[in-house]
Amino acid sequence: MTTADATRGETVRASIGSVLDPSDTFWNRHIGPSDEDVVSMLGALGVSSLDELSGQVVPGSIALGRGLSLAGLEGRAIGEHELLSRLKSMASRNDVKRSYIGMGYHGTITPPVIQRNVLENPGWYTQYTPYQAEIAQGRLEALLNFQTMVGDLTGMEISNASLLDESTAAAEAMAMCFSIGRQKRTRFVIDASCHPQTIEVVRTRATTMGLELTVADARMAAFDDTVCGVLVQTPDTSGAVHCYRAMTDRAHAAGAQVVAAVDLLALTLMTPPGEWGADIVVGSAQRFGVPMGFGGPHAAFLATHEKHVRRMPGRLVGVSRDADGNPAYRLTIQTREQHIKRDRATSNICTAQALLAIMAGMYAVYHGPGGLKRIAERVRGMTAALAQGLTELGHAVVGSDGTPDTELAVFDTLRVRPAGHCEAALNAASRLGINLREFGDGTLGVTLDETVTRGDVSDLLSEFGAGEDAGVDLDALLARSVWREVPKAFERTSGYLEHPVFNSHHSETELLRYMKMLENRDLSLAHSMIALGSCTMKLNATSEMLPVTWPEFGAIHPFAPAEQWRGYAELFADLENWLAEITGFAGVSLQPNAGAQGEYAGLLVIRAYHESRGESHRDVCLIPESAHGTNPASAVIAGMRVVAVRSLDNGDIDIGHLREQADAHAENLGAIMVTYPSTHGVFEEGIREVCQIVHERGGQVYMDGANMNAQVGLCRPGDIGADVCHLNLHKTFCIPHGGGGPGMGPIGVAGHLVPFLMGHPVLRPESAGERATGAISGAPYGSASILPISWVYIALMGAAGLRKATQVAILNANYMAERLKGHFDVLFTGSTGRVAHEFIVDCRPFDTSAGVKIDDIAKRLIDYGFHAPTMSWPVAGTLMIEPTESESQAELDRFCDAMIAIRGEIAEVERGEADRESNVLKGAPHTMQQVSAEGWDRPYSRDRAAYPAAWLREHKFWSPVARVDNPYGDRNLVCSCPPMSELAEA
Repeated sequence: MTTADATRGETVRASIGSVLDPSDTFWNRHIGPSDEDVVSMLGALGVSSLDELSGQVVPGSIALGRGLSLAGLEGRAIGEHELLSRLKSMASRNDVKRSYIGMGYHGTITPPVIQRNVLENPGWYTQYTPYQAEIAQGRLEALLNFQTMVGDLTGMEISNASLLDESTAAAEAMAMCFSIGRQKRTRFVIDASCHPQTIEVVRTRATTMGLELTVADARMAAFDDTVCGVLVQTPDTSGAVHCYRAMTDRAHAAGAQVVAAVDLLALTLMTPPGEWGADIVVGSAQRFGVPMGFGGPHAAFLATHEKHVRRMPGRLVGVSRDADGNPAYRLTIQTREQHIKRDRATSNICTAQALLAIMAGMYAVYHGPGGLKRIAERVRGMTAALAQGLTELGHAVVGSDGTPDTELAVFDTLRVRPAGHCEAALNAASRLGINLREFGDGTLGVTLDETVTRGDVSDLLSEFGAGEDAGVDLDALLARSVWREVPKAFERTSGYLEHPVFNSHHSETELLRYMKMLENRDLSLAHSMIALGSCTMKLNATSEMLPVTWPEFGAIHPFAPAEQWRGYAELFADLENWLAEITGFAGVSLQPNAGAQGEYAGLLVIRAYHESRGESHRDVCLIPESAHGTNPASAVIAGMRVVAVRSLDNGDIDIGHLREQADAHAENLGAIMVTYPSTHGVFEEGIREVCQIVHERGGQVYMDGANMNAQVGLCRPGDIGADVCHLNLHKTFCIPHGGGGPGMGPIGVAGHLVPFLMGHPVLRPESAGERATGAISGAPYGSASILPISWVYIALMGAAGLRKATQVAILNANYMAERLKGHFDVLFTGSTGRVAHEFIVDCRPFDTSAGVKIDDIAKRLIDYGFHAPTMSWPVAGTLMIEPTESESQAELDRFCDAMIAIRGEIAEVERGEADRESNVLKGAPHTMQQVSAEGWDRPYSRDRAAYPAAWLREHKFWSPVARVDNPYGDRNLVCSCPPMSELAEA
């Protein structure tokens, strides 16, 4: 953590104050139930206050017993307008320069129509992961566009629907190579001219996987039967484009896979890796309209051959058909999901970057193949003119080895050896407000992008000695440049983006209508509550979202000099301090850019701690059977051996079995991963004993923070006995889910683990420990540009508001459980009969009594205008419901009324009043086309199908497709945009 608190000129204050303060505190708008609602719901539960209820839910032995002490938030309450003004002042301390640093991060122009109608639109950013395909057809189509774009540009057969960043995509590709080699080939080669952050993240992953990493010139490397793969970058980190055909042939002859890290914009002009033999292609789509944002979030990608599809990490969108035979999109090969594979997983990726992938895909739709090529040609033309001008000034354009090369093939990046000392050029750049890259050997890097103007290039030449009044003629320089043409050996001759979607929406009017059409096919929080257990779909307030698109946060390069991001440093310090106090830990790292990344990072810290004590053999990780599926996956990725611990019938950890397993593995016990409250929605009273058992045998306690929304202000993981906890900022702390990402998963650690918090090879985070573990994300602070969301949330809520939010989340869950009890069995409760912030209802009996399965209930909820709760997890045939604190009593009642009505529909089948095979549940969801068709051959009315509740007459969300046929989609794998004629024929 930093000492920014001491230098902060303006403190942020938010708590209940005097009559001079704002008339309405923010938390009264964030929290859905009114005071009257709260009294009503408490009455229904037979308790007198929120404190009484939370006292029945949270064991007294772990209760915090005091208010949170959040630095700078102790004074008077302030309103949203005032807080945003203060944040604007903080943001102004970020000095936005022209950054030509490159290294995989580029200036870009976000088309305003995409910024306003996707990035800033709650109809897009509040959607959940598209597991319910029928009400996610819009974003599934948009993600299929992204996959098609990546596949076309890379020349590969299939692409996933995004990964976290380019560096982690490279690490995932290495793991994929290891899997393809059946885990018998234990060496991986990475070219020394890859970006340094990529080398570091790959090295971190290789260490935990037990792979030997060789960093060398890949074109000269030797390959044998120990090598599972090789990674090259093109253009490389110095800007050079190399021919890797001979290397690829040698690697393939030895049985190794070839991975290429690429620049999508460059591939509009240059031969795609799929045409020169690459097996896997990775990269970032950031420069396709997604701001740099000090490192993220950005959509990375991984493309490969279809034969490797079942080894791919991340999500994959495919085309299937619905019950009427019409084309329908879905997440395909769903049994591949890593949380189902658990300890057999090859990846722990859970969060994607869906919102950013959608933006990048829309950027390609808007510009089309011709527009992208023109952007690329302009960037390359500017680069060629700059190169010519530099050489005429006596400077040398050099290759990756630092030697001059006038035959060098380049796209947008030049590595320059100044004729004089490079310090003079850097000083001149600083005076002109320009950032360049320093290689440390007397050479400088200059990377151009689509934002660069003629004036910018003139300034660059001035910086290198042309003089401010030289009147640079860029057209003449380009005409003379030896770099002006793409060498024939690298020139792209194949087509790309030929599907109509990339050739139909180039005017703003057409793109706006296309995006709106897709938005209307999706159900989001803008429509109704999304009561997903363990996913915490709460309000993402507009005031929290506004700063995301401020240029002071969005236009900063992640490797800019520290004096240019003082505002970010202050914000990071606040968040680290606040999150440390909320969790009870001594230190926080903001680097993990997803929840599963936080799990991985936390386990790496634990392993580093054991190694520092000469106990590297401690690699056993105990994991309860009820744990999140990413827990065992993360443990495996972190190089640990998973040992399962049974759960009791009431859902609690079987402490007796835990003790047995801890004793059996005491010598090698590294950690336990435990979710708290449990995945069954209960505060287990034996949690301190769990921690004690593990600690007494030399292990560390990792707490999964997915259910932190039930803890904030009431208890703290660090006080309970945890040593590490990751926090899903996209759950508890209001970063929106974005249709499946972005997320942030920072970790808090106890004092003895602080020295091992993550470092970074390019820019060392303030939180990095003296014995820092390797980087796990490409940027030092992960997806920094979305951290203002959580900052605003905590600052506006204050300690009192955060505590009340937790209590109301618990109240809402218990109120709903009480309302549903007479109709559904609530599976798990605590010793007082209460649940935490979520609960599970049992739907298994209906399969026997009425032939109604959990899918039927989920699809029928769509007819009522709701997204289904979490299905069949952690118990098959159940629904896990989490209302959050943001939903009003009226909305809770509406959802409960829908569930009760569905129970009545099941009862009709049980009584024989409705057909067991053809009823409103089996036929759901019902589309407008079905209901309005001339023919209707179902044994229930159209009105019953479409309008089962009175409120639907006023507001009806129509599913755009009927029930999707999942098995058909898996049997007929289509993962790129097919011509509509083919789909019609199919």
